[in-house]
Amino acid sequence: MAERSILVVDDEPIILLALRLSLATALGPGYRVETAPSGAAALALMDELDADGPPLAGVVSDWRMPHMSGDRFLREARQRYPDLPLVLLTGYADRDLAEALHRELGLAASLEKPCDTAALVRALLG
Repeated sequence: MAERSILVVDDEPIILLALRLSLATALGPGYRVETAPSGAAALALMDELDADGPPLAGVVSDWRMPHMSGDRFLREARQRYPDLPLVLLTGYADRDLAEALHRELGLAASLEKPCDTAALVRALLG
């Protein structure tokens, strides 16, 4: 199976580590889990993966991050990659705002932290 990438974006290192480990285990050897500590870093990594691979299969982003919020990052990601599955993870967001963003961007899911890894994988891979 060709390798594909899942990108996880969160400003909390412990969350990035936990998601990287749980997703890598759940997805298996056909996937590589990449992480970014900010929206800006994630956009740069997306460009790098687009140029050199492995290709992106989905993105998981936190909502509340300094400098570039998750909703701003996801809007930019959607503009660049219209068909890419995008998942919003949040522990703090207002549910109405999350649902509005979900509808606006056609998110694969908006999940609350902590989330079930199987639900996250289903959202990413359909």
